[in-house]
Amino acid sequence: MKRIFTVLAATLLLTAAMAVTASASDYDAVAEDLAAIGVFRGTSDGFELDRAPTRSEAAIMLVRLLGAEDEARDAYAAGELTMPFTDVGATAAPYVAYLYQQGITNGTSATKFGTGACSAKMYCAFLLRALGYEDGTDFQYADALAFAQEKGFYDPLMFPGTFLRDDLAAVTYQALGTDLKDGSAYLLKSLIDSDAVDAEAAAPMTEKIEAYRALQQASAGTDSSTAMDVDVAANIDMAVAQDGETVSMPMTMEGSMQMILDEDDLQMACDFDIGMMGETMTTREWLKDGWVYVESTVENGEAVRTKTQADLAEQLALIEQAQATADLDMVNVSGLAMVDSITVQTQGANTVYTMVITGSSMEGMLHILREFPDGSDLVGPIAEGSHFGDITAVYTVDRSGDLKDIQMTYSIEMTVPAEEGGTPMVMTAAYDMSMTVNATGDRVRITFPDFSDFEELSIPEIAA
Repeated sequence: MKRIFTVLAATLLLTAAMAVTASASDYDAVAEDLAAIGVFRGTSDGFELDRAPTRSEAAIMLVRLLGAEDEARDAYAAGELTMPFTDVGATAAPYVAYLYQQGITNGTSATKFGTGACSAKMYCAFLLRALGYEDGTDFQYADALAFAQEKGFYDPLMFPGTFLRDDLAAVTYQALGTDLKDGSAYLLKSLIDSDAVDAEAAAPMTEKIEAYRALQQASAGTDSSTAMDVDVAANIDMAVAQDGETVSMPMTMEGSMQMILDEDDLQMACDFDIGMMGETMTTREWLKDGWVYVESTVENGEAVRTKTQADLAEQLALIEQAQATADLDMVNVSGLAMVDSITVQTQGANTVYTMVITGSSMEGMLHILREFPDGSDLVGPIAEGSHFGDITAVYTVDRSGDLKDIQMTYSIEMTVPAEEGGTPMVMTAAYDMSMTVNATGDRVRITFPDFSDFEELSIPEIAA
């Protein structure tokens, strides 16, 4: 039973990870899309997505994203571009020479451009330059990744480990959906407008990017709101198979949550019914005036009420920092590379976005569990043997542009390593989840019960 609950914990961790973002490890479709518009090209061995990109390959990509490929090649052929580097091959020479003459890149020495691998920091700096930002003025090279994340096209969770051509393709795709520094257009549109990219060839990407940006814009008001009232429901159809036997373990969760993130106080109320294996547990939790109040049902139906004092200074500081640094007008397109398709329909006064994320693109997120500190003996191997099915998410946006409803369905299969002398356990789970946004901002109201009979629960100090 302990192992089953460990599996459930791993499942919930994966679900939580999905709610934040995702880490992809297979961007073949992204590479194909980029190749269709002439931005990304392979070699005689194909796209070679599983190796690190070179500095020269990054330079070629940057020139293409600047819309200057023809200019660079023609000028180099005419002898109008020169460079001092002796280690650049014939293919990359026009591109490196162009960037050198423009003062955009330097070598590793006076005569060497450098043949080493291109890092994520280096490439994000290149992408920021393509978007019109200048290092040393708009950002410092040492902070390129943080600045790229602030601008909405880079997320560290998406690119763990060695930066590969696979990752280069993904972050390029997302940069193409990012606004230029001057706000005149997003990068792909600017390349189309300047005739650097063929509009017809780019039409599928353009449609996907614009639908994704519109959805992100609609979600921005909800994500950035300091108060929210939502209803949540989930049905999880789980089954565990081992030694030729399969046990069904359906689980349900239904309830509501209200929260108000006031600068002087945090307030929250949660009310959930959780059903599993024929049993239902009701849990209610409130946060008010620095106290956490919890009410839970027990087997005989009686309620246990406890309260614990909470130090909210750190949480408030983090909230204030996030509010101070967040650019609410920025359209965040990190995650765009994982989207297989996104369609838009009008239903009455609402706009409905249906987005499909390929399951393979989610599996990179499992590195979180592989590195889980206390899970080296079980949780890590569970993550290693886990696979997602395709994920379908449906978002409903009302006529005011506010996000009103989210529905998500997906499945996952996990293989739990066998104990000594035993056989592996395979768990499958199909999720059907929904969230309805009832109110945000000043419209959120929280009604608190009488806390006079809640018994204070002391939390023992734990030595460092």
